[in-house]
Amino acid sequence: MIKTDLFNQQDRELALIAKALSHPARIAILNFLAHSNSCISGDISKEIPLSRTTVSQHLTELKKMGFIKGTVEGITINYCLDNQKLNEIKLAFELFFGKLLSYPNPTC
Repeated sequence: MIKTDLFNQQDRELALIAKALSHPARIAILNFLAHSNSCISGDISKEIPLSRTTVSQHLTELKKMGFIKGTVEGITINYCLDNQKLNEIKLAFELFFGKLLSYPNPTC
């Protein structure tokens, strides 16, 4: 058993999502995709100050967590935001922070 198994599924999922967002390159990639209809992974590496290989690794993490979708067209991959998944993630964090803010907060 690993220690994360001691926590409920919802908390583990939120932690994984937060971890996926914990690198500024991933935030920059999401912002870039938000301003584009779709793009080729090579185009992203022109916008992010990292090597194409490093950008590709970040894209893989974002795709694994469902933030983005990628479709293969020949030798290129077109990436775009997965709006349905982003709405689910947004709701999960709204519920989490709403719950935190609903408790009495003593002055520290």
